[in-house]
Amino acid sequence: MPRIEDAKILMIATNGFEQSELEFPRDQLRAKGATVHVATLDGKPITGWEGANWGREAEADAEISSVASADYDALVIPGGQINPDLLRVEIDVLKLVRDFHDTGKTIAAVCHAPWVLIEAGIVEGREMTCYNSIKTDLKNAGAHYVDREVVADNGIVTSRKPDDLKAFVSKIVEEIEEGEHSRKAA
Repeated sequence: MPRIEDAKILMIATNGFEQSELEFPRDQLRAKGATVHVATLDGKPITGWEGANWGREAEADAEISSVASADYDALVIPGGQINPDLLRVEIDVLKLVRDFHDTGKTIAAVCHAPWVLIEAGIVEGREMTCYNSIKTDLKNAGAHYVDREVVADNGIVTSRKPDDLKAFVSKIVEEIEEGEHSRKAA
């Protein structure tokens, strides 16, 4: 079982990510000793969304199409409305999510990011949470929706909103340190 200090974590995002939902987990996981890489659609920096305006830029470490789940212990997907809506139509993103799923690695999605998990076909039968406005999407995809700050179901961590980020990060650490999870292939 990996310790968080030895873990390698991949975050995937594009322009329009919820500012705090990328920065807080990235910075907190790094502060705990994990190596955290941010991959974007084109490998270039991306700009967040904060409140009602564009936010700060986040540096990119890689292009999503060039990363492999084999090189990481966990995948984290920030939310916001724009980011996951754009990511969920990208074939490379969906393949990557399925690869993380099929190898039993921790996957974490906050806010609207469970849209990406729905599109990847990995939510059916799972207990999950999300931002209130997409709970019907989760239910329609076969998930068991619960309204809690964070939920973990066999290594898949979901959370509702920025107010829940502290619990989200704690659960990511816990799931990574449990090691790989046994799941059926997507």
